[in-house]
Amino acid sequence: MPAAEAAPAVVLLLPERRRFAGQPLSPAVARALTRGDRGADAEPGESAQLLRWFELLPRGWPVAAITRQRDAGDAAGQAWLRADPAFVRPDMTGARVMAIGDLGLSREETDALLAELRPLFGDAGFALSAPSPSRWYLSLPQGAALPAFSPPETVLGDDLFLHLPEGPEGRRWRALLNEAQVLLHNHPVNAARLAAGRVPANSLCFWGAGRLPDRVRGRVAKVAGDEATLAALAALATETVGEGTLLDLRAARDWSQVERHLLESLPASGAAGVRLDFADGAAWTLRPGQRWRLWRRPLAALA
Repeated sequence: MPAAEAAPAVVLLLPERRRFAGQPLSPAVARALTRGDRGADAEPGESAQLLRWFELLPRGWPVAAITRQRDAGDAAGQAWLRADPAFVRPDMTGARVMAIGDLGLSREETDALLAELRPLFGDAGFALSAPSPSRWYLSLPQGAALPAFSPPETVLGDDLFLHLPEGPEGRRWRALLNEAQVLLHNHPVNAARLAAGRVPANSLCFWGAGRLPDRVRGRVAKVAGDEATLAALAALATETVGEGTLLDLRAARDWSQVERHLLESLPASGAAGVRLDFADGAAWTLRPGQRWRLWRRPLAALA
C-alpha cells in the first residue's frame, strides 16, 4: 500500500477482463478509458487485488483466520486453516475441481458431514468446525507444520492432482484428503444430493492458513459488498487512510453493469477520480477533467 499514492474517490473492484470478452464498450466509456490514466499492471489474483486496498500487519494472507473472525468471532490466539467443501468430478485424465465452498449445503447436511469427518481430523490433532456451510475450518495446534496449499482461484477448474501439497508434510495432508474423500463419497448426504440432481460435497479444499493479523488498515473508508473475505477485511480494519468507497463488482458478468456504476460515479469523483481495478492486474484511473484529452482515440476493447 504505497503511502504517497492518493486513494481514489471510488474503486470498482472487478474480475479479470476476459470475463467481459466480446462485450462492446459504449462510446462514452470507450472515450473515458482512452482519456484516463492506464496504470502499470499489478500482480494478478484475488489476494493481490484485495491487498491493494487492505494492509495487513504482519504481512501475509491468513484468510482462514480473517473470515473465521467474522463467522464465529473466536479467531484470536489460534491458527486456522480453511477446509472448504468441494465438488470434484473424475474425467479421462484425473479429477476436475468444479466447485469450492458454496455448494448449496444446508445446515443439517453440513452437520451430518462434519460428524463423519471430525474423528478423522481429531485423531490428527485438528478440530473441524463450520460456522457457515460454505466455509469449513480446522483449528491448528501450536507449531503445526504445514505444506504450501493452492488457493481456490488456482485450483478451481483444474485437475486436483496438480495442486496436491508436496513434501514430507504434504504427504500427511494428501493422506488426510484421501481418507476424507472416501468418507464423503460414501456418506448418505451425498447419495441423497446425487439422487436429487445436486452436486455432492465429495472433497475438501485446504487453504488460507495463518493467524489473525495484529492490524488491518484500509485505503478506503467504505466497502460496498458482502463477499466473505472482503467483508471480513472491512470489519477488521481499525483505521483507514482514504475517504473513498470500494464497490465490489467481481461477480459481474455483464459489462454494461460496470459501465452504469462507472458513469454514475465519475462526475462527482473530482480530482481523486474512479479506479477500475481488475483481478488480472490491469487498472485505469478516470477523472472528470480528463474529458479534455480530445486527441486520444476511443479505446476499442479492454484487452
